Amino acid sequence: MDFWDVVWTVAGAGLILLMLVDVFHTLLYPHGSGPVCRTIMHGCWRLSRISKGGASSIAAPVAMAAVIFAWAAMAILGWALLYLPHLPEGFIYGDRVPREADFLEAVYVSMVTLSTVGFGEVVAGYPLLRLVSAAQAVTGFGLLTATVSWILQMYPALNRRRALAHQLNLFREAATPGDPFSMDPSHAAGLLESLAGSVAAVSIDLLAFHETYYFQEVEQRGSLPATVTYAQELASAARGSDHPDLQFAGRMLEAALEDLAKVLRGRFGHAGATSSEVFEHYSTHHRHRRSPEADTP
Repeated sequence: MDFWDVVWTVAGAGLILLMLVDVFHTLLYPHGSGPVCRTIMHGCWRLSRISKGGASSIAAPVAMAAVIFAWAAMAILGWALLYLPHLPEGFIYGDRVPREADFLEAVYVSMVTLSTVGFGEVVAGYPLLRLVSAAQAVTGFGLLTATVSWILQMYPALNRRRALAHQLNLFREAATPGDPFSMDPSHAAGLLESLAGSVAAVSIDLLAFHETYYFQEVEQRGSLPATVTYAQELASAARGSDHPDLQFAGRMLEAALEDLAKVLRGRFGHAGATSSEVFEHYSTHHRHRRSPEADTP
């Protein structure tokens, strides 16, 4: 192998390693996401906010599609660079199939192998190359199933966040103005404990599914950033109650909100000395775009 063959081989192995590391941290590691995934998600979200005046509801789904495309592209290009130094001598060509030794031919072989289509007109001839192409086929099948699982796991986490926002809105609409606990204190305590559990679930979802942060709700009623401050008001009011069960429930809700604020501080750059400042920053980042009607006098 000459110098450039070594360069292509090292570059291809590096791309494959980067793809595997990114997939591992995004899909398998429970508390984070890979550098490629995080960069694409954050970049699409910021671009949407800058260009539209507020976060867009399609920015995160488009970013997820871009991440999957990036993984596939890194896998295809990485293995293509591994095959390139061995074309055409290292492969067996079928009848009337032109023998090529350029990069496009390597990309074609890589795409066919990764997709497990296996047309069979160009196959690896050397034993080591046959093992490499078999490993790529296994990786392609694994990448397909992993991305499908990623999508299927993402939306239940988003539904839990929407459900919490709806709960808070329903509580606010049903409560007596100025006195949110004008009911049996034990019943009110049970409702707050349920809310605390929902807030804790959302915190865990943000840790396990980092990408859910960038999803913007179409309806403000289902937006947690727009309603989380009301949960703080409920916790504060419950702590000032004379009923011990209600006080305990208020402390539970306050502790759950503090955990959520800690996640937002550490993972998503929401600097703030207090939970209220963090949630205010969170709400500002996820504000809805202004509708044309809002600008009409």
